[in-house]
Amino acid sequence: MAASPGSLRRAGNEEFRRGQYGAAAELYTRALALLEASGTPCPPGRASGRAAGGPRGEPLSRLCPGAGEAAAEERSVLLANRAACRLKDGACRLCVADCSDALELVPFGVKPLLRRAAAYEALESYRLAYVDYKTVLQVDCTVQAAHDGVNRMTKALLEKDGVNWRQKLPPIPTVPVSAQMRWSVPSAGAPGANPPPVTAPKGEPDRTAAGTERARALKEEGNELVKKGNHKKAVEKYSESLQLNQECATYTNRALCYLTLKQYKDAVQDCTEALRLDPKNVKALYRRAQALKELKDYKSSIADIKSLLKTEPKNTAALRLLQELNRA
Repeated sequence: MAASPGSLRRAGNEEFRRGQYGAAAELYTRALALLEASGTPCPPGRASGRAAGGPRGEPLSRLCPGAGEAAAEERSVLLANRAACRLKDGACRLCVADCSDALELVPFGVKPLLRRAAAYEALESYRLAYVDYKTVLQVDCTVQAAHDGVNRMTKALLEKDGVNWRQKLPPIPTVPVSAQMRWSVPSAGAPGANPPPVTAPKGEPDRTAAGTERARALKEEGNELVKKGNHKKAVEKYSESLQLNQECATYTNRALCYLTLKQYKDAVQDCTEALRLDPKNVKALYRRAQALKELKDYKSSIADIKSLLKTEPKNTAALRLLQELNRA
């Protein structure tokens, strides 16, 4: 039986879940080729960074003869899925291209916008990342990944461009009400209703019971790898777990790995995420203080230790670290 675009997409989703991102990307590429061979929809040009539409903002499904809305959605989903693979593999420019093409076909899709923003962020194109994160919030103001992204980009742009950083931003597109309504109620039967998740910490967690259970299992795998001293592999397991369920303990566990690997900025970020979920978490405060000490931000490190000691005034490790900081 000949493969169909739908069957190839489902097979690609399964490979993605298994962590086989190259194999998944190949399956999505084959599905796209089948769609192109069928004549619908016409392939878009490589978009440079527009968030939606063709030359005048029209979706390309309207610009290409015979390109039906369903076919345009199917192609858009495949492109967004392949973009997730490329982001996972660090091919950020290819991820941007795929997301831009997906958005040309179906404007203002949350997942391609988030994935493109994550890729721009990795490429240090902070202004473009900011625009995409802000666009997501126009579509759905409840997406925590977009709020977090806006906060990170605001800090990065303030450091890079100073207090007038907003004046250097590209225009942020206005999302029409029709697009907001389109994405507020996803259709269970729409093509690509089950694409692979956006990558973490930039994705929306899967809140289903199966997703939570899988997240727990991945965290336990990470814990076992830590016991064996394989911190790099443990980071991968914790990252997969966080894609499914953002749990405070998983963030602090991954932060411990980052400390061991001397990735101190990543450790600080994970502890900050943990403290967003549990503002008095002792492990998060202690590990962030350790990372900040290594980054020579002694003032912030001391502040974290003092916050910790308000909860556990006799914590010997914290008291010892505070003494070290006072001598620094």
